[in-house]
Amino acid sequence: EVQLVESGGGSVQAGGSLRVSCSASGRPGCMAWFRQAPGKEREGVATINYDGRIINYADSVKGRFTITRDIAKNTLHLQMNSLKPEDSAMYYCAAWSAQCQLEAEFRYWGQGTQVTVSS
Repeated sequence: EVQLVESGGGSVQAGGSLRVSCSASGRPGCMAWFRQAPGKEREGVATINYDGRIINYADSVKGRFTITRDIAKNTLHLQMNSLKPEDSAMYYCAAWSAQCQLEAEFRYWGQGTQVTVSS
């Protein structure tokens, strides 16, 4: 069993930065960030494998977002720079996937943290 708790969301103006974090219990393996805006489908943002060496990003965030993990502390981070209003969404941490791809199924999910970007 893996439990995930997100933190660090908030509000920022366009062009600003935010960092969201996820504290994990157990052995989360592959981890990822997803987001979902009202009325839209859930979107995979970034994935990172168990040792942090293999990372995937959605095209919409490449060059602006950075996913990292602290293996010793069992935490996951997403540094978001040059934020745009369209980045506004609930951001979810996910863990444990066999394929560790943006389109893969993940077994464990956090409750989410809200990110709001104003223009």
